[in-house]
Amino acid sequence: MHLGEELIVLGILLLLAYGLGRAGKLIGLPTIPIYMIVGLLASTNTGWFPISFDSHSIELIAIFGLILLLFNLGLEFDQDEFFSNAGRLIVSGGTYIAVNMGVGLAFGFMLGWGTREALIVAGMTATSSSAIVTKLLIELNRLANRETPMILGVTVVEDIFIAIYLAIVSVVISGETDPIPVIIKLAVAFAFLVTMFAVARWGGKVVSKLMRTRDDELFTVLFFGLAVLFAGLGEVLGVTDAIGAFLIGLIVGASRYRNRVEQFALPMRDVFGAFFFLNFGLGLDPSLFPSVLGPVAAAIGITVALNLVAGQFVAWLNKLGPQAGLNTSFILQNRGEFALILATLSAGAGLNPLLQPFAGLYVLVMAVMGPLLAANSERIGASVLRLRRRAGARRGGRGAAGGAVAGAATAEAAAEARRRERDDRHAEEIALVEAALAGDAPVTSGAGGDDDDDGDSVVPRRRRNVPTATAPAPDVVRARFRADGDGLATDGDVDAEDDLDALDDLDATERAIWAEQAGQQSDQQSTRQRDPEY
Repeated sequence: MHLGEELIVLGILLLLAYGLGRAGKLIGLPTIPIYMIVGLLASTNTGWFPISFDSHSIELIAIFGLILLLFNLGLEFDQDEFFSNAGRLIVSGGTYIAVNMGVGLAFGFMLGWGTREALIVAGMTATSSSAIVTKLLIELNRLANRETPMILGVTVVEDIFIAIYLAIVSVVISGETDPIPVIIKLAVAFAFLVTMFAVARWGGKVVSKLMRTRDDELFTVLFFGLAVLFAGLGEVLGVTDAIGAFLIGLIVGASRYRNRVEQFALPMRDVFGAFFFLNFGLGLDPSLFPSVLGPVAAAIGITVALNLVAGQFVAWLNKLGPQAGLNTSFILQNRGEFALILATLSAGAGLNPLLQPFAGLYVLVMAVMGPLLAANSERIGASVLRLRRRAGARRGGRGAAGGAVAGAATAEAAAEARRRERDDRHAEEIALVEAALAGDAPVTSGAGGDDDDDGDSVVPRRRRNVPTATAPAPDVVRARFRADGDGLATDGDVDAEDDLDALDDLDATERAIWAEQAGQQSDQQSTRQRDPEY
């Protein structure tokens, strides 16, 4: 067997994927579309690349990549988090999936490709890519954001949905028309799912004993062998190899060796997963892209619109704001491995050949557009919310102009009456101060006076002139307040009650200043401190 030329070609493709991947990281792109593009460039259907490579040569390696992708998905599934918050997670994730799945199914029927094809299209548009979502949360430093637990909860529910959906779809697209065999296959599939979930939930200790070994090499062979074995069992039982790998990953993740398995499984997933996406790109035929441009454009528009609605609704359910909803919408609209798995299943079942180029182009666009939108979601949200506030202020100013004028007049009248009352109090206070300073009568020192060491002495005060520049007149104070607030309740930003309260604060401040001046011993002029509100 001479494989030298094929190995050289494969090595060149991997190095090309590395170079494009490094370039894509500069603008925040995930590696999934990069690997697909490299495979597309090298496909025998294009002739764009000086070397070509037959996808059958790496098909088995690509299957290993699919198995490890789903195995790690099950391995990372947090059962404790799910069961401790099952109600909230099911409502949030179920709402998100139901909205996307329902509209996606209607869209699939509108394409007219067939009933089974409509189920595939609905599944492609219903769930996001857990791998891309997790990577984006880490790379964008959003693990501490308030919406992140909600996003991860939605992906957890999506993982369970994928397991159930693939079990159903694999039976439906098998071409079986007799209802009895279909019912039997569905029963077997669900029995397999329930059994594996039960073992994952309550059999962690038993699994830990079976996996006990200190040798890293043997340990790696053990979990990889389990992943391949149960993937084959899933294929034989009619629930697909992907779900078999997911379920055994779920069981291994329930053992106490979860972290140790992840240490070896993640690098293997990355390498073999690259082969899976590369192989999918090799199988794409660009000549079919023009025939699916319309459906892909419609699917992208529907996905973006539905995610905006579903993201805001899920954020509202979790009592989060519009910005958190926008972050959720943009980060969950990424599509990836699940859509490609469905396309691979459809190709194996002999369904409409347009499904594969549809899935490829759809995932390519969404996997590029999604991370770019997610990286700028906070900036986009700030701009949108700012425009909404401005538009609301303009509408409020036009719609409530008459009421605002009437309310402002009433508030101005009430404020004017309180100003007159305050001016009268000021006049009385000034008269009392001048009377107190008219002679050399002894006055007990206050907090601002120069006391003896014991703090209780009585000192003679001599008369001094009170500098008029240190205490602004009431009109001056009002002028300052108007300059800072543009009047009382006339611009819609400050209401009348807040303005009157602010004027009361000014009254208290001025009385304290006059009292301080009356109690000082020094001839040095004292100046009024500026209120921080001004």
